[in-house]
Amino acid sequence: MKVVFRTDASLDIGIGHVMRCLTLAEALRSHGANCHFICREHPGHLLDLIRKRGFTTYALPLCEPDELSQDATETSQPAHAHWLGCDWQTDARQTGEILTTLKPEWLVVDHYALDNRWENALRAHCERLLVIDDLADRPHACDLLLDQNLGRAAVDYANLVPDHCTVLAGPRFALLRPEFAALREYSLQRRKAPALRQLLITMGGVDQPNATGQVLEAFKTATLPADCNITVVMGGKAPWLEQVREIAATMPCPTNVRVDISDMAQVMADSDLAIGAAGTTSWERCSLGLPALMVVLAENQWSGARALLAAGAASLIGEPSAIREQLVPTLAPLLSDETLANMSRCASNITDGQGSTRVVERMERPQ
Repeated sequence: MKVVFRTDASLDIGIGHVMRCLTLAEALRSHGANCHFICREHPGHLLDLIRKRGFTTYALPLCEPDELSQDATETSQPAHAHWLGCDWQTDARQTGEILTTLKPEWLVVDHYALDNRWENALRAHCERLLVIDDLADRPHACDLLLDQNLGRAAVDYANLVPDHCTVLAGPRFALLRPEFAALREYSLQRRKAPALRQLLITMGGVDQPNATGQVLEAFKTATLPADCNITVVMGGKAPWLEQVREIAATMPCPTNVRVDISDMAQVMADSDLAIGAAGTTSWERCSLGLPALMVVLAENQWSGARALLAAGAASLIGEPSAIREQLVPTLAPLLSDETLANMSRCASNITDGQGSTRVVERMERPQ
């Protein structure tokens, strides 16, 4: 089976879309699929990383402003149309030229800037089309749609996809790397006797608002257990990385900054509490039963954050502007071992880490 992914990463978009596509691509490859990636060369793209993972890449150039079509400013555009770096017609044409040669069985699209117009333009170049979405805010022309967010249901896409489309909804289908499922039992066992000794701070690969630095500054006034250690995980292209390293060196408790790590599942499994973005990494934390304080870094993270809060799986600080005043009072109840244990149980009920396998199995079914 040949599968082509159309997705992007950038300093504005972040890295989450590419990373979850990579997770699905690696799961497909383990089943014998041949996967390719088409990505635009935005500042902060991840084409080099994709190649290092062993996948063939096709780079699309950024368009000059005068190359954009008149449609690019119309109100009918998706809310995130500006993330594309060109108009959808240009993107469809450029992508179509690549697909003409590849002729994939599946085209996988994970991009908030694209909708049914782009998808219809490329239907002739693939046998089936999978859309990965989180927003349910625009129509799609696809055979399969995946929305892995808590609280999402197939009915949310009832008027947005064709009648024949199958919708996979909820964290049961969350695209997680296999090491999360492999470490689930270990992680849950160590939480049967919870204690706050290892804090993890992870705000995604870019962290444009420097939520990481703000959390560290706020922790300087927090009362933490005497034997507490902090691990900070960041992406190598994060614009505030050096400043975070400087702050970490002045922390009252041992603080280790790690960059572009490959063992996130183990780091999470060995942590007692995470302070992190309320995005796709939420499902990684839940699969391991890791309690969390969430920071909302993008508008589309609010619904998932509220759902996790309602489920008792995490606490919510709010937007980065709330960190200074809200982190310490939000943290205080979690200094209780019983509270940590309850939150861990609730989180572990959200997803078991087997979502990638379920999605691959669905893609392998005959039409």
